[in-house]
Amino acid sequence: MTLQHRFVRTVLGFGAIAAVTIVVSPLVGPTSINLRRVFDWSIPFSDNTDAQIFFVARLPRTLSGAIVGALFASAGVVFQGLLRNPLATPFTLGVSTGAALGAILALTFGWSITIAGISAVPLAAFVGSLAAVGIVYALAQARHRGLSTTVLLLAGVTMNAFFSAMILFVQYFASFTDVARTLRWLMGNLDVSSYEPLVTALPGLVIAFAMFAWLARPLNLLSLGPDSAESRGLDVARAQRAAFLSASLATGAAVSIGGPIGFVGIIIPHLVRLLVGPDHRLVLPAAALFGAAFLVACDLVARTILAPIEVPVGVITAVIGGPFFLWLLIRKP
Repeated sequence: MTLQHRFVRTVLGFGAIAAVTIVVSPLVGPTSINLRRVFDWSIPFSDNTDAQIFFVARLPRTLSGAIVGALFASAGVVFQGLLRNPLATPFTLGVSTGAALGAILALTFGWSITIAGISAVPLAAFVGSLAAVGIVYALAQARHRGLSTTVLLLAGVTMNAFFSAMILFVQYFASFTDVARTLRWLMGNLDVSSYEPLVTALPGLVIAFAMFAWLARPLNLLSLGPDSAESRGLDVARAQRAAFLSASLATGAAVSIGGPIGFVGIIIPHLVRLLVGPDHRLVLPAAALFGAAFLVACDLVARTILAPIEVPVGVITAVIGGPFFLWLLIRKP
């Protein structure tokens, strides 16, 4: 079977899973809705409770879960290809923690700044992720020509610890109400009731996925090692920079919407590789689609399993991802 046929089958198969999950999720919840009333435009929206539940409470949340899942899963594929480490995640390089610090500052100190209709929390999260990217990138290049993946990993782990300590420092001065609110956000929160966060993340999403499309072949070559990739005509430094920046941008955009939701970036890439093989030209689109379906399904469980109480979606992904991570550590190569 040719690569083109495998690509079409992969996209159609995983796309169907994602589509079914996204369509079903807004229809399920502790409050039942009448689908006919949802799309009955003769009823004023202010009087149509079913439409309000569907379009305000559930659809933005479902779309947010799909976007965040796709971004985290794709970023996980790229980070693992860049570092050649199967345990690498979007949290490895401190990007998500930097974004979390920005959001925690906005939540704790009640920043009310709005730019182009975008509120302070997603803006601060995105700025925090960019700051983390800049610091880690500068450290990785400080004493090397090109991008050192070893220094990149060490710098990321260090900045992750530093940003985590800063988050605790900020929480120390916050009120109990703010601490509870920020703790819930840090556990992963897709309680989105508007389309504003999606608009905020859209530029980063478009740029990141455009770069992912270009990176599919370079990642295949990088998996052979820098020397082998360079001997095959790849500009290794350029590919490494593109991989790091695009995956970091995707992580920042995802965190700005749903907070630092863990384990998606490690579960999905490995499951997809088991199904479609190691070729990044297939793994990247499959991971994006399957990641979207996975996180939407996890969020559906989070908001229904103990209804009317909602469990943070990060708890559900951790319950699934923790044992999966341990299995990766002990399984034979």
